[in-house]
Amino acid sequence: MGKGGQSVQSSSRSDIKTTKDGHWVSPYNPLDPKAPALPSKGEIKAVIPKECFERSYFHSMYFVARDTALAVGCVYIAHQTLSTDVPADLASVDALKWFLGWNTYAFWMGCILTGHWVLAHECGHGAFSPSQTFNDFWGFIMHQALLVPYFAWQYTHAKHHRRTNNTMDGESHVPNSKDEMGLKNGVERHGGYAAIHEAIGDGPFAMLQIFAHLAIGWPLYLMGLASTGRLGNDGKPLDGAVIDHYRPWSKMFPSKLRFKIALSTIGVIASWVGLYFAAQEYGALPVTLWYMGPLVWNQAWLVLYTWLQHNDPSVPQYGPDEWTWVKGALSTIDRPYGIFDFFHHKIGSTHVAHHLFHEMPFYKADVATAAIKAYLEPKGLYNYDPTPWYMAMWRVAKTCHYIDDLEGIQYYKSLEDIPLSKDLKKD
Repeated sequence: MGKGGQSVQSSSRSDIKTTKDGHWVSPYNPLDPKAPALPSKGEIKAVIPKECFERSYFHSMYFVARDTALAVGCVYIAHQTLSTDVPADLASVDALKWFLGWNTYAFWMGCILTGHWVLAHECGHGAFSPSQTFNDFWGFIMHQALLVPYFAWQYTHAKHHRRTNNTMDGESHVPNSKDEMGLKNGVERHGGYAAIHEAIGDGPFAMLQIFAHLAIGWPLYLMGLASTGRLGNDGKPLDGAVIDHYRPWSKMFPSKLRFKIALSTIGVIASWVGLYFAAQEYGALPVTLWYMGPLVWNQAWLVLYTWLQHNDPSVPQYGPDEWTWVKGALSTIDRPYGIFDFFHHKIGSTHVAHHLFHEMPFYKADVATAAIKAYLEPKGLYNYDPTPWYMAMWRVAKTCHYIDDLEGIQYYKSLEDIPLSKDLKKD
């Protein structure tokens, strides 16, 4: 039996393990007595060509210009082909074309803007150029334009990298315990998500998970209402305190960052004020069609990447007693994203390299990933799930619901495996 009670077998490819129903399984199982020893960060870095760590002002700004040109082109096409005026007859073919046209624009514009988001994220990591002042200048502009509080998220995302897959001190997509899911004694549903799952069933609950993550997950996270860690900046339990990204005195941040946090918040407020005056001048509907629609898709993409790159029923989550930085980083999963790799600078298909060395520019991540894979894969330490991202998303939504405990080595479990209340009563 494999991790989480899964029956594991080898696939037709010797380097990929799958369950009996064909799902990918991580090759590394820390509970296996024969699990390989983990290399140090220095040993992994030694196999990567040194030029992969060279950052270029010109190269990075080229991608800013490229993505901006794509955005301008997308706006131009939409402007030439679509009207912001709602068709008079909502039951007409013209209305259907109008609806499909603006949704097509929103999807692709959101996809393009995710490229800008990734570049700003590179700035936050110091991978954009050799100058952090230059990085912060461009990162602030690109992130604030997408309503992201740059300095606040720069700090919390750095913590996500420092404490990846740590059940207590992790940041973003920290797993719920069985108690937090509404399970009593591990099997009795007494409220929360467990009760919702019982009321609506497996498939609808998975759809709810996807909606919650992609549609509202990002704003809830920024407001400190979802997916944050369990400890404040001082290392003490939050005890119900909200740790949002906007208040300079939020327990999420050290006092030395208060000016930068305030600056980010002012930047977000300024962006909202700009949107308000644009709505006053041009109307709320045009602002929604041109900006808010793409923004929703942009936020969906950025949450999707973080969600899928660190979660799978076969990938461990570590309590503080078991966690190490290398364990956390090697829990990252590379996935194929097809055409979206072009728009999103391969952030999802080279995510292992990114978590190991976030200071490395994204345009060198392909070369670094090849070197890392060649070194780690023979040891059974490289996670690559060939499952298409949309299928992986559905599986994670159906299976990655909670962990049993916050200590030790934990694996995600699914509410689908918990008996319904009516079945327990029959017993």
